[in-house]
Amino acid sequence: MKNTLSAAVILIGNELLSGSIQDKNLGHIAKTLEKKGIRIRETRIIPDIEEEIVEAVNHLRLKFDYVFTTGGIGPTHDDITSDSVAKAFGVQNVVQQNVFDKIQQRFSEKGIPFTKAAQRMAYAPEGSEIIKTQHSIIPGYRKENVFVMAGVPSIMRLMLEGVVDYLNTGMEIHNITIHANVGEGEIAAQLEEVQAKFPEVDIGSYPQDKNSEFSKYRVIFVFKGTQMSDLEEARGSVMKILNDSKFDAVPI
Repeated sequence: MKNTLSAAVILIGNELLSGSIQDKNLGHIAKTLEKKGIRIRETRIIPDIEEEIVEAVNHLRLKFDYVFTTGGIGPTHDDITSDSVAKAFGVQNVVQQNVFDKIQQRFSEKGIPFTKAAQRMAYAPEGSEIIKTQHSIIPGYRKENVFVMAGVPSIMRLMLEGVVDYLNTGMEIHNITIHANVGEGEIAAQLEEVQAKFPEVDIGSYPQDKNSEFSKYRVIFVFKGTQMSDLEEARGSVMKILNDSKFDAVPI
């Protein structure tokens, strides 16, 4: 897909790997970035282990235009993301005084002790750019092409609102769909031919459970690209195949 940028997302947290918590951040990040012409090309879910965070950050920041991390920047003992990102860049994890003062003031207003543990939320790798948001006193930050955000979905979304203003953008990525009652095997060969005809369009097919919240049809075909005319032409080709074979299908 031409004229787009690439990104990777690192989801950090033992709770994600154990199944204790289900991730709600990746989908939101992907949809937000696609509007900016940035495609997520790789995602990793890794534990709260310094060596693994360092390895992932260093590998992915060289491979993609942007890296986004979620999780591990809170006050508890297992919140080691900032320490690990600092190590990945070979710098110290240092207090950000403006952030420190704001959090301290908020804790004071609420009558909450500003403990050493809580103070960890005001740290970021040396040389980081703090990304302020209107609705959260705890900001995300940027270190070169790596953006570090919270894991709590509501806080992550606030941080992401601020992050997008720092991004270079490509052409917006659009997507349109077909919902159809057809088995994937019944159309796989024709679908491959359509994909070959439209190399700048990503065509995917996604089977649905009977009780799917997304569709009452058996399969959703998704067409993604930067040129709406190409998407519509590709979708039209697939619709013709479905209609000619008398499969029930609806373009959406």
